[in-house]
Amino acid sequence: MHKGFVFSFLMLLGILTLLSCQKYENNNVPIADAGTPVTIQLPEDSTILQGSGSDKDGSIVGYSWSELSGPNAALILTDGAATTTVKRLSTGTYVFQLMVVDNEGATGIDTVSVNVLPPKIKIVTLLNSTKSGNEMYLSGNDFDNYSDPTSPELDAFAWTRNGLPDYGRSLFKFDLSQLPANATITAAKLTLYSNPAPLNGNLIDANSGSSNAMFIQRVVSNWSTSTSWQTQPATDSNDEILIPQTNTSMLDLTDIDVTDMVQKMKTSGNYGFMIRLQNEIMYNSRIFCSSKYTDVSKHPKLEITYY
Repeated sequence: MHKGFVFSFLMLLGILTLLSCQKYENNNVPIADAGTPVTIQLPEDSTILQGSGSDKDGSIVGYSWSELSGPNAALILTDGAATTTVKRLSTGTYVFQLMVVDNEGATGIDTVSVNVLPPKIKIVTLLNSTKSGNEMYLSGNDFDNYSDPTSPELDAFAWTRNGLPDYGRSLFKFDLSQLPANATITAAKLTLYSNPAPLNGNLIDANSGSSNAMFIQRVVSNWSTSTSWQTQPATDSNDEILIPQTNTSMLDLTDIDVTDMVQKMKTSGNYGFMIRLQNEIMYNSRIFCSSKYTDVSKHPKLEITYY
């Protein structure tokens, strides 16, 4: 190859490289603007990031959103657009970065923070309504059938009446309509108070017997003031709560965690609770005050935490 040609080619290549470098050096870096900081509060878990870009000597040809930090990996719906939505946010602070690219390949970046506040927690205490239809005392056996929607007590017992076996169970429900339709229940605590003057069992002790462990169960079918021992509603044993045996004559059940059951009542129908002995064998009882009891401070109550 001719030496003169090689020299000319190298000179041309050098000039082109120099011109290219000068062109890049003269290009103004684009300006990215990721927008102003955002604050939201759960249960809202998404927000819009409104970014933009500018270039003094050209145009913006590309955008790229990314998450730099945060309590979890958020979902960026359109990471290649100036404005995008981010979802699946949880409590904490996120930092998102916007990169802009100009028509000559130069880039600019900016960041924006998103502060996600925890939900505003509310607590409501529900007292069982005194109106008819929210409580039912059931008693009977294969041959006898008795119910009383006005009884001052809620019973779970196995005893005898007139020399025959007699079993007692009780139904009760709280009015959940006080909760907003979109409420998310995070906790529910049930309190039942022992009846100081029991009308069943040995008529002295609210809790008696050597095998008086009992269940609190979620009722899953409808019932009314005409419900009887032989037509009592179905219950779900999957989320039932076992209250252990006690030898204490008066033992209030305070703040029993019934969160799972109440959440299902909220979403799948509120038919309330049933109490019954774990083993319905003779001479065992657990007797509590109903909303018909004269002392209002001993009425059943349900404390619900929600947002």
